[in-house]
Amino acid sequence: MSWFEDWPENWPDWTREPLVHFLLAGALIFVFFTWRGEPLDPNSRAILIDRDVQAELSVRFERTLGRSPTDVELDQQIAQYVRDEVLYREALRLGLDQGDAVVRRRLVNKMDLAASVQAEATTPSEATLREWFDANADRYSGAPKFTFDQLYFSQERDALSALTELPVADDWAALGEPISLPATLDQVTPREIEARFGVTFAERLGAMQSGEDWQAPVQSGFGWHVVRLRERSEDITPAIEDIREQVENDWRSATIAARKDAAYQLLRDAYRIEVNE
Repeated sequence: MSWFEDWPENWPDWTREPLVHFLLAGALIFVFFTWRGEPLDPNSRAILIDRDVQAELSVRFERTLGRSPTDVELDQQIAQYVRDEVLYREALRLGLDQGDAVVRRRLVNKMDLAASVQAEATTPSEATLREWFDANADRYSGAPKFTFDQLYFSQERDALSALTELPVADDWAALGEPISLPATLDQVTPREIEARFGVTFAERLGAMQSGEDWQAPVQSGFGWHVVRLRERSEDITPAIEDIREQVENDWRSATIAARKDAAYQLLRDAYRIEVNE
């Protein structure tokens, strides 16, 4: 049972409100520090509502309701701002931000944001962008593509036997067993091959040399295959002009991450860390 639940019954109802007790506790703390002779910073008791603050309040109102506030509505926004600021400052004085995981995470995020905000608005020079692109060219190289024919067999021995018939077959597609997989695939990537046939098949195909010869056996998740790799296009790194927007976004993300780390390390070096075993 809290102490205010035993409040005298003949006292006004408003004296039972938790907010009253909260403000009373704040006042007692204020008196305590004053009694100890600790000076209060006058600036911490001043709330300035300048033109910039009013403009920000007006913009927030307009974003919410789609129109500018009237003079009365702006006065209401200012009053709400003052109320929030007073309670926020007093909450900090009372240490209510301590031990709050949500507040802690938001403050950490704001510190990270402060370190990265300049990079978010910066447009890199052409030389900077090209230097970064050259250093990270592997990120933009395209995957190779394969064009191949395949015949499916449920048994490995049947796949091996088909190799002797294929060179003289008039209709090579008729030699395989029925399956839902296409007999010919054109310009497909390793990821697409892996999705259709499985990892083992994709790896074996990637190790083959292109040509007119059939090769077997190649195992998939379904069974066994004879394969003719007709064409293999090697991966090609695109020109920076073709992917400039992507490169700039990647540069900005990497720069933001680097600046966050650098800012943290600068602050971290000012601390002594002790870990009790």
